[in-house]
Amino acid sequence: MLGDLGVSPGECARLAAQARFHGTSFQAEVLASGQVSEPAYFAAMARAIGLQYAGSIDPERLFLDEGACMEMLGRSDRIMAAGYLDGEGRLCKLIAPSQANWDSLRRRCGQDIRHRVSIVTPSALRKALLARFHRSLTRRARDALYEQQPEHSARHVMWPWQGYALGMLTGFLPVAMATVPTLMLFGLHLFLVTFFIACAALRTAAAISRPPTRQPRISMLLSPDLPVYSVIVALYQEAEVVPDLLVGLSRLHWPRTKLEIKLVCEGDDLETIAAIQTHPLSRNVELVLVPPSLPRTKPKALAYALPLTRGELVVLYDAEDRPDSMQLVEAWQRFHASGRDLACLQAPLEIANRRAGLIANMFGFEYAALFRGLLPFLAHNELMLPLGGTSNHFRREVLEEVGGWDPYNVTEDADLGLRLARRGYRCETLSRPTREDGPEDFRSWHRQRVRWLKGWIMTWLVHMREPALLARQLPVLSFLVAQILFAGMVLSSLLHLLLILLLVGLGVQVAFDLQTELWQSYLVAFDVFSMLLGYGSFLLLGWIVLKPQDRHDFWKLCLFTPVYWTMLSWAAWCALFELWRRPHHWAKTPHRRARVF
Repeated sequence: MLGDLGVSPGECARLAAQARFHGTSFQAEVLASGQVSEPAYFAAMARAIGLQYAGSIDPERLFLDEGACMEMLGRSDRIMAAGYLDGEGRLCKLIAPSQANWDSLRRRCGQDIRHRVSIVTPSALRKALLARFHRSLTRRARDALYEQQPEHSARHVMWPWQGYALGMLTGFLPVAMATVPTLMLFGLHLFLVTFFIACAALRTAAAISRPPTRQPRISMLLSPDLPVYSVIVALYQEAEVVPDLLVGLSRLHWPRTKLEIKLVCEGDDLETIAAIQTHPLSRNVELVLVPPSLPRTKPKALAYALPLTRGELVVLYDAEDRPDSMQLVEAWQRFHASGRDLACLQAPLEIANRRAGLIANMFGFEYAALFRGLLPFLAHNELMLPLGGTSNHFRREVLEEVGGWDPYNVTEDADLGLRLARRGYRCETLSRPTREDGPEDFRSWHRQRVRWLKGWIMTWLVHMREPALLARQLPVLSFLVAQILFAGMVLSSLLHLLLILLLVGLGVQVAFDLQTELWQSYLVAFDVFSMLLGYGSFLLLGWIVLKPQDRHDFWKLCLFTPVYWTMLSWAAWCALFELWRRPHHWAKTPHRRARVF
C-alpha cells in the first residue's frame, strides 16, 4: 500500500527504525514525515482491509457523550471512535485507527461489519468533535476553577470582608486626616515607604547573593523514553508575527512525532486565522479556535486548549516569542533529573529590540534584572516564584492538579506561581532564553503595564482572602516575598508619584520662602533616601546581570530611571482605576514582526 503511495521500501525501513528509536508507531512516523497525506493514507488503508472511507463528518450526527469526547480529544495518539447516524438514520461507527487496530479490523471484516464501520482520519474526527462539543469546552474553560476552587478564582475580585474593610478604611482615613493630620500623615507615609524599602532590599539581596550562572551541558539523548511535549501558543490579533512564530517553532529540537503545537485563536479573529491558514502547517501543528465568549482573556484560551493536548510536559509561548531551539531539551533534562515537586521551569526572556529606543532599552534592562537576577535568586533559595507570562514549562499532571489557569485573572502567570507554591511545589529557572521584542512607544508600554499591575493587585486580593491560611501554606520567607512582590511592588509604584509631588511641593515652599515644620524636613529626607535606595538597587541588579556589550549606554538608563519609575507610578494608578471599572478586561499589546538590529 505504501509503495502505491510513493514510499520506497528503503524509506519504509528507515521510518520503522525511527519509530523504534523514538518509541512511537510506524504509522505515526509515516504521517509525520509528510511523504503521505493523512487522507490518502487512511483512504488507502481502508481499501486494503475492505472498509469504506468517510472523507467528511457532520458534527451534528455524532453520537457520544461529553466524557468520551474529552477522553479522545486529549488522546489523539490512540484509537478514536464515535457513534454516527448515517443518512438513513442508522447508527454506525466512525473509527480513526492507530497502527495496532488495523489488523484487528481486517480480521473482523468477515463478520459483516463493512456497512456499520467507516474509516476516518483523526484530524477530521477531532474537528467534528470540537464543533460538536465546543460549548462544553467553553463552559469548562470558563467555570472549572470557579466551581472546583472558588477561593482561588478571580471571578469575584473581592470577598465581602475585603470590600467591607476597604469601605471602612476609605471612611476612616479622611476622618483621621481631619482630626490628627500630622500623626496620620506621618504614620501612613512611614507604612508605605516601608514597602518601598522592602522592594529595594529584595533587589539588593538578589544582586549581592546572586547564584553562580552555569550553562548546563545539554545532550539530546533521543530514546523511547522521551515524553510527548505540548506547545501552546495563544494568539489574538497577531497576523503580522505569524510567519516569524512558525519559523521559531519549527526550530525547536524535539522528535516531531512527540511534539504537538496548538495555535490557539479566538474564533472571530479572522485576520490571524487567515494568516495561519496561508502557511502549510505540519501534521503536528493544530489550529484551535476558541468560541467568542467572556471573559476574553489569554488564560481562558489556554484553559480551553489544555484538554486538547496529550503531552506529559506543557510549555507556553507568546506569538512574538523566538525560543532557543534547545530549550525543550534543557527543560526535559531538568524535569527528568528532579522529583515531582519541581512543577515548573521558567525560561529567561530577553528583549531583542533594545536599540529601538529608550523605552525598549529600559524594558529590556528591567527584563534582564528580573529574569537573570531576581527570579534565579528566588529559585535558588526555594522561595515563591512569580512566573513570567511566557516560556513556562509545566508538568502537565501538576498543572491540572492545581486547577490550571484562572480565566478571570489578567496575570495568570503570577497567580499560578503562587498557587503552586501554596501546594508545596517548586518553580525553577532555565538558562536557554526566549527572545522577544518589547514595546517601543509609551502607549503600547502603558497598556501592557496597566494590565500587569492590575493583575498583581487582583492576585494579591485573591490569595489574601484568608491570610492566616496563606501564611500556614507558605514558608515564612515565601510569605514575606509574596507580600513584597505583590503588595510591595504595587504600593511602591503608587507611592512614587506621591513622593515626586511631595518633593515638588517642598521645592515650591523653599522657592517662595514658606515656613516648613521640622518633621516635614525629616520626612522629605527619608523620602529622598528611600527613592535613591530604590533607584540604586534597581540599577545595581540590572548592571550585574547585563552582558558587557550591553553596558555601553548604561548612563542613559541611569538618567531615564526617575522618568521610567514615574511612568510606572502613573500606570499603577491607572491599574487601580481599571480594577474598579473593568477588572477582567484584557488590554491587548500590539506586536510587529521581529526587527533586525
